[in-house]
Amino acid sequence: MSVWDDLVGQEKVSEHLVAAARDADALVTAAAADTPPPESSKMTHAWLFTGPPGAGRTQVARAFAAALQCVSPDRALGGVPGCGFCDGCHTALIGTHADVTTIAAVGTQILARDMRDTVRKSFTSPANGRWQVILVEDAERLNEQSANAVLKAVEEPAPRTVWLLCAPSIEDVLPTIRSRCRHLNLRTPSVEAVADMLVRREGVEPEVAAAAARATQGHIDRARRLATDPAARERRAAVLKLPLRVEDVGGALKAAQQLVDAATEDAKQLAEETDAKETEELKAALGAAQGGRLPRGTAGVVKDLEDMQKRRRTRTQRDSLDLALSDLTGFYRDVLALQLGSRVAIANADAEDALERLARSSTPEATLRRIEAIAACQEALDRNVAPLLAVEAMTMALRAG
Repeated sequence: MSVWDDLVGQEKVSEHLVAAARDADALVTAAAADTPPPESSKMTHAWLFTGPPGAGRTQVARAFAAALQCVSPDRALGGVPGCGFCDGCHTALIGTHADVTTIAAVGTQILARDMRDTVRKSFTSPANGRWQVILVEDAERLNEQSANAVLKAVEEPAPRTVWLLCAPSIEDVLPTIRSRCRHLNLRTPSVEAVADMLVRREGVEPEVAAAAARATQGHIDRARRLATDPAARERRAAVLKLPLRVEDVGGALKAAQQLVDAATEDAKQLAEETDAKETEELKAALGAAQGGRLPRGTAGVVKDLEDMQKRRRTRTQRDSLDLALSDLTGFYRDVLALQLGSRVAIANADAEDALERLARSSTPEATLRRIEAIAACQEALDRNVAPLLAVEAMTMALRAG
């Protein structure tokens, strides 16, 4: 299967990128043969991929990066770049290609120090690939200093460097950066398309795939995790019980504490294995002696790694909370649909008894206020409000209706 086969529901975007990848290949081929480049080209040095959460922005960018590095013989004979099997495609997809650098927010922001080495690398020629590709997964998290560093690199790019920026919307990116990018907007894939992908690519049973795709309303990453991770299904089931546990003040506060504790535990589990592996790899690279004793003068490097891991754990906790809040929003959206007399596209059919109970015991106006309370909690978390305070305010509002 080619790298384009996993781009769920993005046929138009794929057409643009395939054409650009063909022209990019022609540019590299012409340069290698010392012949004039094509007179016109659909390839450009900076791209901006936007779209709603779950649309697959990073997957699209990584597929394009793989196509740019494709070294398949079929490509040279007129085939579509992005075979998915050659060394260039494979290493780009799994994140080990020397000329594909991925930047993701470790904390709530991408700091200037996180971008410094990457920006410097962007001005160099590819080490052994066809293009120097810089993929920024969370361009909306660039702060003022890091965004300015990226702007300078995008304004005066090296001949074979390509920037791939991903963000929820075009407004989330500095105007001076987005004006220098070619913009492609992704759409939310259909529930049916996501379910089909889970069956084909993950080997998930059709019933489980359909339920996961429906519950996440086409969010690819969340659907994949829900379909393949029993613990994720258990956490979601616990979240969907929360609306029935906030009927009094004590229940609301207890539910808030349980939600934050679950997010903290989830973040801890995700971090433990990654942190330990990173620490051991760094110590080995620094030449640690037997027993873990580090050479003199390297303690600061380890401290920097520990600080980064701490910031990542904080973000992971908030991402876990955001996932739970999205599940809650979907729950109350279903309640509202029932109150308005519609059963079309109910996402949480597995919680139908709870949906019916809340639909009967409240009004559409109260349900809308509860959805607004969840959105206010998400905004508070984005402003770095203490998670427990933000969630307690939300659960009290859910109780009040």
